[in-house]
Amino acid sequence: MDASLDHADPAPVSGARRLMPATMIAATVLSLSACGPRGSEEILRGGIPATTNLPRATTLPPVSVRTVSRRDFGWRVIYRPADAPPDADGRAAAALCGLESRAVARVEQAVLVSPFDDPGTRMIDIYCA
Repeated sequence: MDASLDHADPAPVSGARRLMPATMIAATVLSLSACGPRGSEEILRGGIPATTNLPRATTLPPVSVRTVSRRDFGWRVIYRPADAPPDADGRAAAALCGLESRAVARVEQAVLVSPFDDPGTRMIDIYCA
């Protein structure tokens, strides 16, 4: 008797084995989609949604805005005056205080700690009433 494995019938593939790749793909897609962007319910001081694009909210040209941050006193903006309109301070102040439905109390130029880190920038503090 010649019992060779070369001529053995392959075992039939079960339905569960055929579904395994499809199940793995579906599980991968679901796990990756869970890592994507989600809506945020976080709120900044003043009632501003954390998802707000603050550089765009200043109404200044995007190339001029370096940093916008919410502070206890109001807002701090660092921007390049050379790339902004002449009334940039007032426009940014009105727009940011407007996010909180408040008026502008005052705008002060703040001193940059390291002015040589980003030459030509100006830092302003915006106080809302």
